[in-house]
Amino acid sequence: MCGIAGIFSCGGRPVYEQELHDMCTAMVHRGPDDEGIYLGSDIGLSMRRLSIIDLDSGHQPVSNEAGTVWVVLNGEIYNFQEQRRILEARGHVFSTRTDTEVIVHLYEEYGTQCVDHLRGMFAFAVWDQRARQLLLARDRVGIKPLYYTIADGRLLFASELKSILQLPEVDRRLNWSAVAHLFAFLTTPSDQAIVDGVRKLEPGHILIASPGREIRIQRYWDLQFEPDYSRPEDYFVQKTRELIEESVRLHMVSDVPLGAFLSGGIDSSAVVAAASKISSQPLKTFSIGFREKEYNELDHARQVARACRADSQEQILGPDTLESLDEFGWELDEPFGDSSAIPTYIVSRLAARRVKVVLSGDGGDELFAGYDKYLVERRERSSIFSPAPMRYLLGAAHKVFPEGVRGKNRLRHYSLPDAERFMDGCTFFRREEARRLFRPEFGELLARHDPAQGRMARLKSKGHWLSKLQGMDIRYYLPLDILTKVDRMSMAHSIEARVPLLDHKLVEFAATIPPELQMRNGTTKYILKRAVRGLLPADIVDRPKHGFAVPLDYWFRGRLGPYIRELVLGERSRQRGYFDQRYLEHLIGRHERGRNLDLQLWTLISFELWARTFLDRGRRSQAAA
Repeated sequence: MCGIAGIFSCGGRPVYEQELHDMCTAMVHRGPDDEGIYLGSDIGLSMRRLSIIDLDSGHQPVSNEAGTVWVVLNGEIYNFQEQRRILEARGHVFSTRTDTEVIVHLYEEYGTQCVDHLRGMFAFAVWDQRARQLLLARDRVGIKPLYYTIADGRLLFASELKSILQLPEVDRRLNWSAVAHLFAFLTTPSDQAIVDGVRKLEPGHILIASPGREIRIQRYWDLQFEPDYSRPEDYFVQKTRELIEESVRLHMVSDVPLGAFLSGGIDSSAVVAAASKISSQPLKTFSIGFREKEYNELDHARQVARACRADSQEQILGPDTLESLDEFGWELDEPFGDSSAIPTYIVSRLAARRVKVVLSGDGGDELFAGYDKYLVERRERSSIFSPAPMRYLLGAAHKVFPEGVRGKNRLRHYSLPDAERFMDGCTFFRREEARRLFRPEFGELLARHDPAQGRMARLKSKGHWLSKLQGMDIRYYLPLDILTKVDRMSMAHSIEARVPLLDHKLVEFAATIPPELQMRNGTTKYILKRAVRGLLPADIVDRPKHGFAVPLDYWFRGRLGPYIRELVLGERSRQRGYFDQRYLEHLIGRHERGRNLDLQLWTLISFELWARTFLDRGRRSQAAA
């Protein structure tokens, strides 16, 4: 695992080694073990290394024998040993045992199509000196991040936004399209950063740049849901178990200590069970709990740890966890409204004391239809309010009811057609609410953007409604929220998080499971639950889903209330002048009176912490980084 950065001069200013060093210094947490730089004519590649594979000779950048092809990699290639054998049989000579070198020789064989032969999580850059071509690539589902921008005739790229912001030519202006997306869905968009002009390479895409040509961006992988009705149910059960066990085995290859996050839910428990079968020693597991009983899953995590004979470590969190948030804006890299980043940050810190690699169970809800919102959509689709005439009456009643009347928003929700109704349930600040949140001049900027546009197009396309919801979550929610959270918070403590359930072979197989088997008779994750039955205690398999939530609603009404008011309504926020102070007071007051607006408030908090770090302070010094 590493952080990568680079500069490609497309006929503009030259590239200086100090610039590359500054970019790397901003993300030293991603790779505290080593720094490497390649500086060529009009190109500079750099990286910070967290040593996981080939500890002695795995230094990057890595080149071919002639020194004409260079690569830097953030991530892990899980099939590198298989690919190495194939390449050596074709005459390629390797000088290291690292997985990174496989990319060099695959590029020599297949050019930009080298990505098709990789199985893993990755963001990498390949420089082809002879062709004077730069290739950037990101893994299929977006486990590893990659940002880029064009400034003064140079292409800048890095694993983190803050690395790009170390270069003075990058202006720190807000991207209002990204701001609109943030306050609607808690994250920035799949192709844009919060800073205007900085973009993200989307999952399953490559970028090709060379002098005198326009930058080309191409999709090399796209998931299609194509249910296979020719297979019996038992086939999907058995194949699911086989692929999970195979993926976990591949993800356990490491030259450093390895453990696993364990929440007590079925996804992380399945990964721990599979890993425990493979490991010759008790697997180290790490769990987080809360003093508030309805949020605490530690009893379930303990039960799984005992059943798998794991070496478990745990920590209880309280409101004091949030009493020092000054550095959180730096670690998040962008504003991020999902408060589960907090326990992920703490459990990563706990794990970092004992291991350098952790397995995580993320991805199971998307692949195997585990979210409660899928059950809600199933119920609402079959409700008496679904027919169009009934929806028309509900819409008329909504308009009659005055603002503030209980039930008014529910009437509006049920009056919407299927796609609009589902998106309404997933939106945190609706468009009119978001406009009121900001001062008028900024509200106008916000109103020019529709953050739901891409999602709506997918929901209105052909296909089974459940497959469309899963596909939308895999395309948006998974990489923008879940994987971003795990990557940022684990790397903040210099540990590598691996996600075996998102091996692309397993992802592609899950897309062939008929939706009627994904959710059967109101049971979510039906196939997955059958696949892991016998590996886990029955009450773990059958218990209702419990999200990785944080009791912020209690904390914000308790001892943290004054702190949150000072942060959101304080002088620094007022001087910046983005928000309508009266509406902020209104939101906080509603929460204090019992309405749970914890995620809306956390989004405001994360924005404020980010703004203090990157807008107010400007370029951060190397010493501070």
